[in-house]
Amino acid sequence: MGKAQWLSVAMGCVAAVMCVVATALVTRRAAARCRWNRAVEVVRGFEEGCATPTERLQRVVNSLAVEMFAGLASEGASKVRMLLTCVDELPNGSEEGIYYAIDLGGTSFRVMKLELGSGSMAINKKIEHRPIPEELTKGTSEDLFDLIASALKNFIEREGGKDEGRALGFTFSFPVRQVSISSGSLIRWTKEFSIEEAVGKDVAQCLNEALVRNGLNLQVTALVNNAVGTLAMGHYYDEDTVAAVIIGAGTNASYIERSAAITKCRGLLTNSDLMVVNVEWGSFRPPQIPLTPYDICFNVEKNRNHYDQAFEKLISGVYLGEIARLVLQGMAQESDVFGSSVNFLSTPFIFSTPYLAAIREDDSPDLRVVGRVLEERLKIQDVPLKTRRLVVRICDIVTRRAARLAAAGIVAVLQKIGRDGTLCGTTNVRKIRGEPKRSVVAIEGGLYQGYSVFREYLNEAVDEILGDEIASTVSLRVMEEGSGIGAALLAASYLSTKQNST
Repeated sequence: MGKAQWLSVAMGCVAAVMCVVATALVTRRAAARCRWNRAVEVVRGFEEGCATPTERLQRVVNSLAVEMFAGLASEGASKVRMLLTCVDELPNGSEEGIYYAIDLGGTSFRVMKLELGSGSMAINKKIEHRPIPEELTKGTSEDLFDLIASALKNFIEREGGKDEGRALGFTFSFPVRQVSISSGSLIRWTKEFSIEEAVGKDVAQCLNEALVRNGLNLQVTALVNNAVGTLAMGHYYDEDTVAAVIIGAGTNASYIERSAAITKCRGLLTNSDLMVVNVEWGSFRPPQIPLTPYDICFNVEKNRNHYDQAFEKLISGVYLGEIARLVLQGMAQESDVFGSSVNFLSTPFIFSTPYLAAIREDDSPDLRVVGRVLEERLKIQDVPLKTRRLVVRICDIVTRRAARLAAAGIVAVLQKIGRDGTLCGTTNVRKIRGEPKRSVVAIEGGLYQGYSVFREYLNEAVDEILGDEIASTVSLRVMEEGSGIGAALLAASYLSTKQNST
């Protein structure tokens, strides 16, 4: 074989090899593109399932308002409990003196001291945060309340105060059935707590007994939940406050209702024509909102409480990060966008909502915060920019749906009391009729206060649902430490009433 022939054969072999390599590269790129498309399809499907157009939100408003009407008619008639709080008067700024409060609602509690001057003026306040060991959230009620009473005693001693004759407000942010302002039996635990022997007990009495065991000479004057406390603080500073909403680790609402509209409270003694109602809207299941395969309600084995708190699981801070984690895990199962280091994505609740917020609020050109969170929290390294953008998109979808549903809840409360321009839902046209009424909604909770994107989406949705004319009469006002301070204010208010009546 001549030189020319050998050259021809060699070139042919090279061409064949190059053809094989090229084919392999094309095949690999096609496979990679296919895997990427599957990841994108997971996100697209999730986004479609989380859509909350204005018309759908309005149907959520109507549905929740109907449930609220039903819940006031009789026990067990509604998906929302509409618990009567026995709060029939709110602080008005005339309260004076020194008062204490305890705020229990999650894996920590707060003790506080509040000094009031006349004219809606808090002269001084001191607040201490204390963690609750995990074992006490599943232990005994005596151990839990002893921890709280001991912390209050130490707090009072450090402050150089006296407990004699002081009013004590107790914010207990779990469903309670009340028969008086200072007592109430636990209906069930939510969030991380599961002390079964405490269910059915009077939680105010449990705390009172712990106070005695710890040598304190004070008793619970006002038992409230965090939404009621926030409403009290809002009303203390602005008498146009008609409702309060909690949007943090959990979510709930309370509002001022006409006593005549509460059929199930007939015979319950009240000193006024109004009563504060604790909506307990976390248990609401909006039928207009489809649940995606990634929503907590479908993942029963991962639920921290098996009671179906559907609305809470779509909105509150305990769950939003977990929903995003489940979507990220779904992406990893459908593609290799995160490479092979995805074991941590299988750990329930490892991706908490603060990480979700940090990712969504990352505005750096290379999304470096996103990369750092994925690497440090989930041990996923070297994530390409386009994948980081997809992660941001997931966090945005979860945030937007939650904020817009919370906005629908707020409008539903306004609709129930005739402040949304629809005559309590009897007309589809929202407009001001007669003299405009200003409506203030007090809001507390880290999700709303600390997560600017969530707050912007919620405010935008409230305006969107109400329309410009009605929205101009509604004000959302943040109440820092509202739940605990509000309890102290209610204790002050009711102590003053009690003293004046004797």
